[in-house]
Amino acid sequence: MSMGQYTNLTDPRSELEVVRDWNGVEQVVLRSPRGDYARVSLHGGQVVSWRNDRGEELLFTSSKAVFKPPKAMRGGIPICFPQFGNCGTLERHGFARNRIWALDEEHPPLNHNDNSSKASVDLILKPSEDDLKCWPHCFEFLLRVSLSKNGGLSLVSRVRNVNGKPFSFSFAYHTYLSVSDISEVRIEGLETLDYLDNLIQRKRFTEQGDAITFESEVDRVYVSSPNVIAVLDHEKKRTVVIRKEGLPDIVVWNPWEKKSKTMVDFGDEEYKQMLCVDAAAAERPITLKPGEEWTGKLELSEVPSTNCSGHLDQPGII
Repeated sequence: MSMGQYTNLTDPRSELEVVRDWNGVEQVVLRSPRGDYARVSLHGGQVVSWRNDRGEELLFTSSKAVFKPPKAMRGGIPICFPQFGNCGTLERHGFARNRIWALDEEHPPLNHNDNSSKASVDLILKPSEDDLKCWPHCFEFLLRVSLSKNGGLSLVSRVRNVNGKPFSFSFAYHTYLSVSDISEVRIEGLETLDYLDNLIQRKRFTEQGDAITFESEVDRVYVSSPNVIAVLDHEKKRTVVIRKEGLPDIVVWNPWEKKSKTMVDFGDEEYKQMLCVDAAAAERPITLKPGEEWTGKLELSEVPSTNCSGHLDQPGII
């Protein structure tokens, strides 16, 4: 199925196609000229795969993940909207990750002059009648997922208030990264920051380490964080650089052994191979007046590296 109308690619080797998963849900496949690959499911508007040009999967998905709507999928990059976590009246992490999104044909592409080097797809979510019963606010959520010619993955979310009154929401790109061994991983860029510890009633602490490493369960919201951080995987000799805009917080989560055994859609030992590092607006909600629009951007790029000191200084390329 050709989908040329969704992209302005000039390189004929880059392609974008629609496939269906075993539940019949459409997924959009993006490819870069050099062989990088991403797959986006219309179930949740969720990126379910991101592979580099060597075919290595950079995102984690649990072997026990449930892929049948309306169950949320454990892995990839679920979109948490209009609520992150349990801080509100809705189901955990909101309903956007459980809905079937649509391909967006009614809005002109973002930055269409800048599109020649990216494979992109535009999705849209509007509230259903059931959504309006549990969260009575009219919104329009536009999502663009792009794969650059260098293999970088970017997600741009635009939420517009088409309501007659203001509303507030929290948000996260709940990014499951695939790692070789959690004990070999560290995060740079969050040093000296304050964080809310979800394991201790959201009590506020200040990060003391010169990098974040892992030896037990972690569930923290690092507030007012820089817009570039790095996740270094010593064993794989690679670094994932995370760039964000419009999202003040970084959530860091690993369930560790005890919590893993309580999660039915997660393997008992899988905590060793994953780490969630989420660009988020979690501490303070975002409020939109009628007609206002919010934009939140995430870009993930992989660099082969054992030392990332130079990468945090690079300008954003979102």
